[in-house]
Amino acid sequence: MAVFLFIGVMALSASAIFVKLADAPSSIIAFYRIFISFLFISVITVSRKSARKEIKSLTKKEIILSIISGFSLALHYFLWFQSLNLTSVASSAVIVTLQPLFVFIAGHFFFKEKYSKIAILGFIIAVMGSVIIGLGDFQISSKALIGDFLAFISAGLISIYFIIGQYARKRLSALTWISLTYFSAFIFLGILSYTMGISFIGYSLNTWINILAITFISTMLGQVIFTWLLKYFSASIISMAILGEAAGTCILGYFILHETISFKQFAGISFILTGIGLFLYENKKNISN
Repeated sequence: MAVFLFIGVMALSASAIFVKLADAPSSIIAFYRIFISFLFISVITVSRKSARKEIKSLTKKEIILSIISGFSLALHYFLWFQSLNLTSVASSAVIVTLQPLFVFIAGHFFFKEKYSKIAILGFIIAVMGSVIIGLGDFQISSKALIGDFLAFISAGLISIYFIIGQYARKRLSALTWISLTYFSAFIFLGILSYTMGISFIGYSLNTWINILAITFISTMLGQVIFTWLLKYFSASIISMAILGEAAGTCILGYFILHETISFKQFAGISFILTGIGLFLYENKKNISN
């Protein structure tokens, strides 16, 4: 299972890069990312007898939760993609991975999860790393600070997606749950784009290539894998592993977008990786199955 965690993190690391390279409004990139993924996943879902049986047996509560989860996922992508237009790839990617802050609190109160002192220390160190990077942007410009704030809000929204998913995946298969949440997500993003008067067509070939890349690499090999893993890992473990996305994104941003990595960003990344290491080491029994 640890291998799938690594694959998911690496796939998500390229997400911010593809967004930067796609010349389209954030709502459109988010819409097609979810819509195309939904088309492929839903076809597989309805072809499975067990999945069709699950859909027929859905409770009212599960339907409502899927709508809330889909709305949270859609708004997460929209706000995060907006933040990438205001701040650097490195900073936005790091701030958005502050999701463990929200997941830990929810895990304690809703799932009665308990964390050792070492795990808590790892969490604190990782969060400190993100704060260090955020403070670095505060000294750059107010525009970058707004980008960091949007990334922080989007971190809370994706946390809601994972927390609800941890509950729903106790009964529903990954394909069924993803189909439900992605359906409500792309509907919301479509309505949002339409009301904003944004065109759904007329973008360059390069933009479509990057939209497809973020769909099949970052979503299908990243987001989908993590949703599947919610059956085996808690949202806390997954959210901490996703913090590793920041390091991968910074490296890709340096080589592909030629963005510099400041000393504060480097220090922040070092803190994050140290924190992740401590937390996952403390939970090694849960991730080595």
